[in-house]
Amino acid sequence: MTDKNIQLTSTINEDNKLTLALQEIEMPQPGADEVVIRIEAAPLNPSDLGVLFTAADMSTAVQSGTEESPVITADVPVQAMPSLKTRVGKATPVGNEGAGTVIAAGSSPAAQALMGKTVAVIGGGTYRQYLCANVQSCLVLKEGTTAKQGASSFVNPLTALAMVATMRAEGHKAIIHAAAASNLGQMLNRICIADGVDLINIVRKPEQKKLLRDMGAKYVVNSSSESFLADLTEAIVETSATIAFDPIGGGELTSDILNCMELAAARDMKEHTIYGSDTFKQVYIYGALNRGPITLNRNFGFAWAVNGFLLFNALGKLGTETVVAMRKRVAEEITTTFASNYTHEVSLAEALQLKSIAAYAKQATGEKYLIKPQA
Repeated sequence: MTDKNIQLTSTINEDNKLTLALQEIEMPQPGADEVVIRIEAAPLNPSDLGVLFTAADMSTAVQSGTEESPVITADVPVQAMPSLKTRVGKATPVGNEGAGTVIAAGSSPAAQALMGKTVAVIGGGTYRQYLCANVQSCLVLKEGTTAKQGASSFVNPLTALAMVATMRAEGHKAIIHAAAASNLGQMLNRICIADGVDLINIVRKPEQKKLLRDMGAKYVVNSSSESFLADLTEAIVETSATIAFDPIGGGELTSDILNCMELAAARDMKEHTIYGSDTFKQVYIYGALNRGPITLNRNFGFAWAVNGFLLFNALGKLGTETVVAMRKRVAEEITTTFASNYTHEVSLAEALQLKSIAAYAKQATGEKYLIKPQA
């Protein structure tokens, strides 16, 4: 084992500045139920950007330091500082998940069983070279699975599976998913095809529609099309979808989905009522691609709800047995159903280059970055 260990940190300073930097830390020593993982691959997910940038205005970002150890600083709006007071002055490690090889293990049988294994891990601080983690946070990957293939074993796969499980638990019959050509959206499409669940995919571009069609998707509607609302309503009529998951958040899409659900439900109504249909309509917002206000144009009656959807809260509601089954399925299907495609691979230092930040901060559909901490 080496003595050198580098991690990427995000710090909010008292002078209203964000600092992103690489920090040299000690090599960890595992406790009885812990292992040390040589992190070889870690994805850049939207949730990671929330920790990385917080509320900073990245258009003000400036790069300094050296090529091997760059430093990024950016302004944080004054009005955002009160909500960040618990982070002021603390170098916060970044990275929710990753994968690599177990190079040291604690004394417990569970820890020793992971020695030398390639594992995926969740729990934070994965944008570093060596990470100490509890065995419960690790997922053993199938023999022959690489760290790159297993790097995204938690956030996107479990979120997609949790969406289907939530649909079933709440008594819905089909799902609507926005930004459906994303990495997560493609996973959800494969799950729904395999499990016989009707899925309405909302995309923004013709090429995204073709991508999903080529993957076997039956229902794909383009939000940029003039016929979008009519197309969405017809798809809802065919599938009886009454639950939707929206990673965009801001704007009128949530409202459009609810209104189309109501139009579909109203077709079976025998009498008009000012209160709308009694068909319950649920939209979960699980992202913030649009940070503007959520606009609701109230033409969908009173039987509806709009809620936030956070993975760990959802898993808590679903129960241990369901989550264990999910993790097992992910490990078995990580190169098929839950395969991730990375368009860019960067080192820790390259992740702190302004040109890299400008690219991955866009969160563009079809553009996914992978950090290689050992590079």
